[in-house]
Amino acid sequence: MAQPVLTPQTEDFPRWYQDVVAKAELADNGPVRGTMVIRPYGYAIWERMQADLDRRIKDAGARNAYFPLFIPESYLTREAEHVEGFSPELAVVTHAGGKELEEPVVVRPTSETVIGEFMAKWTQSYSDLPLLLNQWANVVRWELRPRIFLRTSEFLWQEGHTAHATEEDARRYATHIHKDVYATFMREMLAMPVVLGRKTARERFAGATNTLALEAMMRDGKALQMGTSHELGQNFAKVFDISYLSEQGNHELCWTTSWGTSTRMLGGLIMCHGDDDGLRVPPRLAPVQALVMVVKDGEGVLQAAQQVLADLVARGVRAELDARLDTPFGRRVVDAELKGIPIRVEMGPRDLAEGSVTVARRIAGGKSAVQLARVAEAVEGALVDDHEALYAAALAHRDAHTSEATTLEEAAEAARTGWATVPWSTIGPEGEALLAESAVTVRCLTMPDGSVPASESDDGVLAVVGRAY
Repeated sequence: MAQPVLTPQTEDFPRWYQDVVAKAELADNGPVRGTMVIRPYGYAIWERMQADLDRRIKDAGARNAYFPLFIPESYLTREAEHVEGFSPELAVVTHAGGKELEEPVVVRPTSETVIGEFMAKWTQSYSDLPLLLNQWANVVRWELRPRIFLRTSEFLWQEGHTAHATEEDARRYATHIHKDVYATFMREMLAMPVVLGRKTARERFAGATNTLALEAMMRDGKALQMGTSHELGQNFAKVFDISYLSEQGNHELCWTTSWGTSTRMLGGLIMCHGDDDGLRVPPRLAPVQALVMVVKDGEGVLQAAQQVLADLVARGVRAELDARLDTPFGRRVVDAELKGIPIRVEMGPRDLAEGSVTVARRIAGGKSAVQLARVAEAVEGALVDDHEALYAAALAHRDAHTSEATTLEEAAEAARTGWATVPWSTIGPEGEALLAESAVTVRCLTMPDGSVPASESDDGVLAVVGRAY
């Protein structure tokens, strides 16, 4: 009996994940422990994520900029809570050009401090506000237990940084990014359901007054934080003197925010949608939505395949032709399944003689014969249906593995296989610390209707409890 291409999820989920990353040609480990090489197919998926999210960020008013990779160590030490939170993860350069540096520099773990320095320089008057910046960059956070895409010492991300005249405006913008940019992007592009909530004081970003998070459930029941949006209050404004002259002529401190998502989303995509045959890429995200495959050579087959390809492209479908007859057809099908290409259009002499093709669907499953004249129309409809089906399946999985709990013990037991929702008043900071001893965390605080509480003390606040990556 032939060995399965991938380790089954139920047998060893971490091994299954590593198999998918390698065999779907997404990434390799880099030469330095904790680094990764993103392969062309993996990077093509990231590029589509990046392009769509970049559009949404710009629609929210932010403009892209770039800031240095190296940050003076003194910048980080100016915000005590911030440096304390990042201290174990910092990569510090002490020598360069054959000499010891007068002041060590830190390889950026995040850019609040260096951007804060320039926000102070660029903000003079109320007319300069709000200042809305975004950066696409790499960052370094030294990881002791790296895993490709999920936790690597170097990763790619976007980080937004904004300055506002009032706390209300900063809070409104952080919420807008959280709900209207990130959550909508994950629903519409990644086909991933996410729980929106606020982090507890224990879990929030170092130096923030409030952290808003998006949590997604993976196929093994664990949580993955897909993105965060932080209200920074005036903490960074005070230490970097990010201030402005108000309309009344008063010298006022700004209120700042920061927010980010990263290549961790690729790991989430794999673990939320993947199955024992490999990836299942949401159609709107897929670099290749339809693969036109020549099964066997024959008179007119290649020309017919090229015409189907042209018809698909004319309808806006991202399609490619696979006519590699020197590679066994079965091997090519396995590769397409591994990479999660949503649709395969298979054509051979017999199909052509019957005036039809075979359409295979990666997400819905199954194959069907479709008349040549209707191929483009059928593929277009299948892509729409399959995107929604993928979202519905992920949502059903999350709901089936989320239970209501009334005690700390029930919540901890539920976290063995999924999530639990439990009244925050039942857990509190003491219970949260107890759960953490067994690697169970409060992923976020939310309300019964799915909205985000204004504070931890609001009536009816629920804690979403689970194990996490």
